[in-house]
Amino acid sequence: MDLSSVAFFTLDPDGKPDGDVLLPTDLARSSWSTEQVHGVAISGALARTAERTVADLGRDDLRPARHSVDLFRPAAMKPFHLSAEVVREGPRICLVDVTLRQDGERVARASVLFLVVATPASGEVWSPTDEHRPPPAEVAPPTTEPRVPFVHSEAGWSQRFGDHQNASRKTSWSSAVPIVRGEPLTPYQAAAATADGASLVTNWGSEGVQHINTDITLALARLPRGTEVGLAALDRVEHDGIAVGTAAVFDRDGRIGEVVMTSIVNARRAVDFTRVEYADDGTVRDA
Repeated sequence: MDLSSVAFFTLDPDGKPDGDVLLPTDLARSSWSTEQVHGVAISGALARTAERTVADLGRDDLRPARHSVDLFRPAAMKPFHLSAEVVREGPRICLVDVTLRQDGERVARASVLFLVVATPASGEVWSPTDEHRPPPAEVAPPTTEPRVPFVHSEAGWSQRFGDHQNASRKTSWSSAVPIVRGEPLTPYQAAAATADGASLVTNWGSEGVQHINTDITLALARLPRGTEVGLAALDRVEHDGIAVGTAAVFDRDGRIGEVVMTSIVNARRAVDFTRVEYADDGTVRDA
C-alpha cells in the first residue's frame, strides 16, 4: 500500500509563501463530527508552526520541553491560518505562542516552551520504576510509515478498536501520521500529535469515549527516537462530568514524558469503537 499521500493537511497553494495556511484532508476529520478536525491534527499543526518559528531564529540548541494546547472552539474542515509570536528568547529558553484562526476567529492556541539541552546533574533523585513497553516486535515491527494505532487492554494488543471497549487500563502505540503532505514528520510533531491520544487511553471505557478533551499539556524530558510514540494511562479523576487524565509518554527506549489533559462529559455523542474499523490508508468502514 502506498502511504506517501497520507497526511492530515496539504499546503494551501493560495496561502502565504511560508506555508502557514493548511488545508485539512479527510484523515483530519473528527470522530465526534465529520465537519470538525480532531485534536491529533490540530496539535500537530500547532507544533509544526512552533518548530518552524524556532528554526527561523537559527536556534538549533533548543528542544521542545512543554507543549500546552487550548482547544476552545471546534476546528472546522476549513483552511487553518496559523501565526506565531516569540514571547521570550533567552540564552537557555524560548517561549513561542501559536494561534489557529478560521474565518477570522481564534479557534485554538498553543504555548510551547523550548529549553537548551545541558549536562545532567550529578545527584540522585527518586523516579518511578514502572516500565511501559510497545507491542512485541513480531506484532508491531518498527516502522516510519503511518498505521492504525495498536491498543492494549485486558484483551491484549490489537489494532481492532472494538476489542478494547472495556473498563480496563489502556495503552496505545502509534506510528504517527505526517502533518503536511510531502513534508517529513519530525519527532516533536509526532509526539505533539500523538499526545491528543491521551484522551483515548484515559477516557475510553465500556460505553466508548464519553468525554471530549479541552486541552493538552505535553511535557517532554527528551524527544522520541523516531516517530513511534506510546501512551499509557497513569491516572484519572472525574467529578461532576469533568475529568482529569494523565498518561505516560514512551518510545522503544523507555519513558520520555507525560501528558495531562482535562475533559468534559459528552456522553450524548459518545464515540463507539465497536461500530467502526480503521485501515492504514485512513479509510473507515463499518465493523
